[in-house]
Amino acid sequence: MGTQVLLSGVGQQMSRRIGFAIICVWGLGGLLGGITHAADEPASATNAKEATPVEAAAQVAADKPADQKNEPQPAETKPASDNIPAEPAKPADTKPTETKPNEAKPAKKADPPTIKIAGFKLAGDIPEGVETESLFSDTSDTIQTVINRLEKAAADAELAGILLELDGTSLGAARREELRGAIQRVRRAGKPIYAFLKNGDKSDYLLASACDKVFLLPEGNLSLLGVRMELQFYKDIFDKYGVQADMLQVGDFKGTGEPYTRNSMSPELRSKMETLCEDMFQQMIEQISVDRKLERGKVRDLIDEGLLTGREALAAGLIDRLAYEDEVRAELAKLKPEGELKILPNYGAAKREEIDFSGIGGMLKMMELLSGGGDKKKSTAKGKKIAVVYAIGAIVDGKSGVSLMNGETVGSDTLCKALTDADKNPDVVAIVLRIDSPGGSALASDVIWRTVTQCQKPVVASMGDTAASGGYYIAMGADRVLAEPGTLTGSIGVVGGKIALGGALEKFGVKTEVISRGRNSGLESTFAPMSDSEKNAFLKMMRDTYQQFTAKAAEGRKLELKQLEELAGGRVFTGRQAVVNKLVDQLGTLEDAVAEARKLAKIPAEEKLPRIYLPEGGNPLGGLGGLLGVQTTLHSTVPVEVRDALATLRRLPLLQRGLSKPAVMLPYELRIR
Repeated sequence: MGTQVLLSGVGQQMSRRIGFAIICVWGLGGLLGGITHAADEPASATNAKEATPVEAAAQVAADKPADQKNEPQPAETKPASDNIPAEPAKPADTKPTETKPNEAKPAKKADPPTIKIAGFKLAGDIPEGVETESLFSDTSDTIQTVINRLEKAAADAELAGILLELDGTSLGAARREELRGAIQRVRRAGKPIYAFLKNGDKSDYLLASACDKVFLLPEGNLSLLGVRMELQFYKDIFDKYGVQADMLQVGDFKGTGEPYTRNSMSPELRSKMETLCEDMFQQMIEQISVDRKLERGKVRDLIDEGLLTGREALAAGLIDRLAYEDEVRAELAKLKPEGELKILPNYGAAKREEIDFSGIGGMLKMMELLSGGGDKKKSTAKGKKIAVVYAIGAIVDGKSGVSLMNGETVGSDTLCKALTDADKNPDVVAIVLRIDSPGGSALASDVIWRTVTQCQKPVVASMGDTAASGGYYIAMGADRVLAEPGTLTGSIGVVGGKIALGGALEKFGVKTEVISRGRNSGLESTFAPMSDSEKNAFLKMMRDTYQQFTAKAAEGRKLELKQLEELAGGRVFTGRQAVVNKLVDQLGTLEDAVAEARKLAKIPAEEKLPRIYLPEGGNPLGGLGGLLGVQTTLHSTVPVEVRDALATLRRLPLLQRGLSKPAVMLPYELRIR
């Protein structure tokens, strides 16, 4: 708890100081003279599209009445001014005009048609959820906004094709599958989509291979390094500094806090990880084999080779051509026989609305935005809708929140309100609960589960990268459950414990004296490990939570309790394995879950059914961090090793706070490459 307060306090101080400094500087500038922005320009100047000469001429001709379009127009006469005498008329030129019979005026050469290509550039981490607003930059992309842009491009009749530039994407298996599904829908719509790689790593290539053609820079290379799981263990360093992880578990395969209590994997944990790794490896082989029409054995040999030069990748059939950017453009120009190529960069991306921050009013507006307020985007259109409700992050009691150190959390109050609002909205016909969570508080998970079961409208759960333990718990009450093939799910078990810091403090000369009454008064103390009596009391609560978890899972999945218990005990499954074991109903993307929700609501497939996204503001980063869009920026620019270290530091206060009560969560950070 002490660690948590320290980290949170530092983060809050930094946010306050940065926010205060910006407000002071901005406010002073506004008072001294004002800051002008593009918002001061008339809307017509910023929004009107300038017509080309050909378009202008065509418009003038179109505006004339039909009976005037071919009639000669009288010469324009200038009225004489009252003060300026009119010029005397010049004598007419009597020289006869020489004419040639049957001579026609040369026709004006028409401009070549434009070959429009939608440009997309994907890099770094692309999060789940609704788009986030940034104060000083354009709106941040999410998986859903990228998919919306691709679907818009597929339906745009003016586009000849799509160019997808991939430069170091960092995506989990489920998010990558969502984008692959969108690419495949674009192809089915008949719109060519090409991928361009500079250096192709596994994440980039698995997206590119779903496209019609794959281009790689001539001196680039392809890195298909297979699947690797890395789990770090901290017991030895804890021992060195006097920190003691006191962990309990219900379920032999739960893994508890093994990274904090052991210096290597237990046989049960290793067995579980081996199974997951093998299934993910087979999925990778299958995707490449199907996309590139290659034999599975050959694909496996190529992955075992790992690093391939561009020429080797071309010879193996993994790519279609080695090409520089200008050569890719020339290839795109072939999509139409004649015309001038025009690539539309960042096609369909939302632009930030310019805001005038000058003067006192501007300063107040900035303060409102920095505090997380401001205008909310709401769907005001009437008519039937699907509500997509996001549950992203660790599950906690209370409200959702995000900070740079503590990461993103799903608050039970926030999520339950979003579900209830959707259920009571007369326009909403069905709800899709999109989950990307390793779990967390058992109590909060149970409250969310109850809210899901009480919804009167159909609820379909859609699992993202992770929907394990508490993430699986909240899905159990849905009418249908869908998972991606690479989703990590299951982990039906309970963990609890604490990190005792008393030994570490003593090494630095800090002594702790204790006065207590009550046999188990030290259960939540951060200075000493649990006594036998305290452990027994805690285990009693954990066993009761486990019994509730398994009983509700069996009821939700319509399985015998004994059958469910064989799948519980902390066992983790991929989405593909979960379907086989009847823990989920079917494999599918978010789009498939929406289609399933439509079906349950008995809405015809041809009827238009827009969506609303909840909680409002979606995937929010409150206060200064969210408005500056720092989460996406940091994820895409910070080296992966640094991000892993931050994730580990972030997890310690979460364990300290969350495991002091029975928790249903994955109690370790698993890095999958």
